[in-house]
Amino acid sequence: MNKKLQDIFRYHEETKHSHFRYARSLGYMDWANQPDPFRSYKGAKNITLPLALEYPTPPYHLIFTGDVPSAPLLINSVSQFLQFSMGISAIKSNGMDEWALRCNASSGNLHPSETYLILPPMDGIDTKTSVSHYAPKNHSLEIIDSFESGMWKKLPQGSFFVALSSIVYREVWKYGERAFRYTQLDAGHAQRALQISAKVLGWKHKLLSNISDEDISKILGLDQKIRFNENEMEIPDMLLLITPEEFKDAIDISELLRSDIFDSIANTLAQNHQKWPMISLIEEATFASHTKRKTAESITIQRDPTKESKSVILNRRSAQAMDAPKSEISLKDFYTLLWSTLESFDGFENSVHLVLFVHNVRELESGLYLFVRNPKILPELKSSMEESFLFEKISSNLYALRYADYRIVSKNISCAQDIAKDGAFSMGMLCSFSDELIHYGEHRYKELYWECGAIGQQLYLEAASLGLSATGIGCFLDDDFHKLCGLKSNKFQSLYHFTIGRGLFDSRILTKNPYYARE
Repeated sequence: MNKKLQDIFRYHEETKHSHFRYARSLGYMDWANQPDPFRSYKGAKNITLPLALEYPTPPYHLIFTGDVPSAPLLINSVSQFLQFSMGISAIKSNGMDEWALRCNASSGNLHPSETYLILPPMDGIDTKTSVSHYAPKNHSLEIIDSFESGMWKKLPQGSFFVALSSIVYREVWKYGERAFRYTQLDAGHAQRALQISAKVLGWKHKLLSNISDEDISKILGLDQKIRFNENEMEIPDMLLLITPEEFKDAIDISELLRSDIFDSIANTLAQNHQKWPMISLIEEATFASHTKRKTAESITIQRDPTKESKSVILNRRSAQAMDAPKSEISLKDFYTLLWSTLESFDGFENSVHLVLFVHNVRELESGLYLFVRNPKILPELKSSMEESFLFEKISSNLYALRYADYRIVSKNISCAQDIAKDGAFSMGMLCSFSDELIHYGEHRYKELYWECGAIGQQLYLEAASLGLSATGIGCFLDDDFHKLCGLKSNKFQSLYHFTIGRGLFDSRILTKNPYYARE
């Protein structure tokens, strides 16, 4: 095993929460140095995008069928794509302070994910190929580079790229050493938010695997250290190709790998910075080539008619508390939520499965269940998990492991948070882990978190479409959960927890329209 993999396994073990200690962090909230949630580039050309709130969107349930016609690539469609994925969804106010919510979920609403577009020449944006940073605060593009390129002739007309990076320090400020986990979960949330927004416009998406972090850094100028505060560097995450039609050919990005130094300078987000050597260690260990894995066939499930897509997207929320007496949901809604996660979010075979604490689902006995997102892994799960588990098949992909009341257990595992027990059900996302890292390499560590984050984003949207509430849970006792499952090695590891139910409404908080100041 190489040193980078050893460092990854070390980081993962040392950032686990347990009854004896939580992962190392500052231990208090340094509010005076909370990082700015909005990145901007001084010296970049700013393009204010038209707001898309008045644009009609197809019903949410139809965007998964492939029947939505493809929109042309124009400044208006680019605007909608960004606003309904990475844009502000609402402004909250307590009468004194205001804060922004966004379409993509984020740990602690800290939003480490940054979005960049690589666009062909377009009216209203640039006469050349452009590399732009999306600024959600004002819903604008900041052009940080432009150049001549003939690469678009090799792609379907109307194609472009979208890239994600992470400012890890935004999460480090609150979560210390465990923060890298959360930035990668957020990258997965952002990935799925972008994919869903593409579906609304009838566009296809493809995660590029024949690429490295070094490539993405060069394309976005993240390797130009002189342009950034040394404590607030962005790490590259992923590059997606967005097209009006399926495109399976190899993609040559060589024309995007330029050596020019960009003129713009990134803003400084905080005045003082915590130093965590473990964060530097995991960033360096996972800076690698992306992995090529077995592809998966797309899956489409049947959904009941729903509201407009933008209504679902803009009303996605993280519930702060669940209304336990009213938490019951129907078995039909339960299955819709689970089946919505079966689609492969990156085009490759699923590696994440759901261990469910079922509390209050009509016609389903309370207990511990397993939802298998890749049936090929079922034999490995059976041989690795608790021998006394029933593995009683309830329906396609769903197995009952043990019948009992798991409300207190789920609460205790989720760092004593009531929200894990007061909903209809909660879950831990159990991943194929050590074998995946050893077989595919260091970058797989990030990708496993992306898959979990994408599942979370999908569940948020699905819950919103059904009139339910959801919340991601990053604080959980890792090995207590593994012990409950009977796991004795790191062959499988839980990377994210989640809960769904009916949220309590806080009447003290006012909601304003996003970008109300512009209106």
